[in-house]
Amino acid sequence: MIWSLLSRQMALLTLLGAIAAYFYPPLFLVFKNYFLWLFAATMFALGVVLQPEEARAALKRPDWIALGVLTQFTVMPLLGFVAASLAVWQGVSPMLALGFIVVGCAPGAMASNVITYLAGGAVAFSIAMTMLATLLSPLLTPLLVEILGNAFMDIPFWPMMRTIVLIVALPLLLGMLLRHFLGGFHGSFCARAEHIAPGIAALAIIIICSYAVAANQARIADTPLLVMGLVILLNALGYALGWLAAGLFRFDISHRITLAIEIGMQNAGLGVALALKHFQPETALPGALFAVWCILTAAGMTRVLRRRKKSVRIVAV
Repeated sequence: MIWSLLSRQMALLTLLGAIAAYFYPPLFLVFKNYFLWLFAATMFALGVVLQPEEARAALKRPDWIALGVLTQFTVMPLLGFVAASLAVWQGVSPMLALGFIVVGCAPGAMASNVITYLAGGAVAFSIAMTMLATLLSPLLTPLLVEILGNAFMDIPFWPMMRTIVLIVALPLLLGMLLRHFLGGFHGSFCARAEHIAPGIAALAIIIICSYAVAANQARIADTPLLVMGLVILLNALGYALGWLAAGLFRFDISHRITLAIEIGMQNAGLGVALALKHFQPETALPGALFAVWCILTAAGMTRVLRRRKKSVRIVAV
């Protein structure tokens, strides 16, 4: 009961957690040393419920994966550039406005894999897109930031790759192996896991989002309202253009849901880290806000998208 409640009410619980973290950051700052473990837990849960046939189907469509990543590194960087231009035009400092470009040029968020699962999208396709986009990000992210923002930043390629392997690839593989071995001995294991896994993933997302608010509380408190408005606009247009692009590519409903989520959600945590290291602290403000906002909106969309998928299936039948 508790696990299904967590997955069904993830948007509300994420909002409540974010509010609590803002007013009392120590409540969630205790998770600082467990942040990566939470990501790993979500990927392990996905591995347990990932259908083998879905993984094979994703690998059979490398052209769809390539189109998705191409959309990721064109739509969001351009939207980030437009948001930065509007911010500067309205008197926001160029250093703060640059944060929109950094966010737009980041790869897709790892949390999108979890959101895709909860929304009824194509999980294997989402994971493949996230992995490829992250692999390409050491080259494409600084290049795009330099072109669009007239800046250049060094990305620690091997440390980032090691992190991806440890918190994405390895837990996912372990989850798939557990499903394979235990599923053969206990017929009810897979059904039980599919009931519990969404709740585990939702709980991790709630804690991750709340931690992001707690860790950036001081910066969020000083953020101009215009910046918050542009963050909302950037996120909404990312979802909308991702959905439209998937329609142009003739994706089915599961892959349309996935591409919309992948484009609308960015690895803003990476953007925040890069901004703090290579620019001024104010450059990290758009990324910190985007990290929280995109999870809130994505969590709220999960039930709507899942219902849309079901209605499309009914019409098709």
